[in-house]
Amino acid sequence: MESFDYLFFVEVLTGGLLSGVMYSLVAIGFVLIYKTSGVLNFAQGALLLFAALTFVSLVERGVPFYLALVLTFAIMVLLGIGIERAVLRPLVNKPPITLFMATLGLSYVIEGAAQLLWGTQVHALELGIEDVPFEFYGVFISQFDLFASAVAALMVIGLTLFFRYTRVGLTFRAVADDQFAALAVGLRLPRIWATVWATS
Repeated sequence: MESFDYLFFVEVLTGGLLSGVMYSLVAIGFVLIYKTSGVLNFAQGALLLFAALTFVSLVERGVPFYLALVLTFAIMVLLGIGIERAVLRPLVNKPPITLFMATLGLSYVIEGAAQLLWGTQVHALELGIEDVPFEFYGVFISQFDLFASAVAALMVIGLTLFFRYTRVGLTFRAVADDQFAALAVGLRLPRIWATVWATS
């Protein structure tokens, strides 16, 4: 009978935990959208793809790294506003299955638009971080996974602080917990959302 390889177990466990931190951002995105709007956004993955392709394509075309990051953020903000105005807002008070189908169809449209705009070829982005493992007491850990997990953890902490200590964050939490109470205490919410909550 072979002996249990503790080092391999710790290595696999560490890799899983690091990946879990990154996946937590995906879960937070779904929860934030659903709790504040009541819509389970199945186009979230397509939006992430569009943002990644936009950023990488801008960098490949010679745009400085940080400028490309700012431009990508601005483009995604405008895209989000456009989707809310053109797709989601007209579907207020529609059955949940309608919103489900709308966001599902939207994901295919966004994926197609991203490939049409930036091409279907494979893109590469050099971040200056070698994807090679380093040894820590006999356990090999990927430097890239460690860096990505650290960034994800910082973003989770930032979101936690935002929702606990800022006025906008507290407003989101109030709306998510009790929409009628949020309106009663005078939170200045868009009329469209007030209509949704008042008729739900």
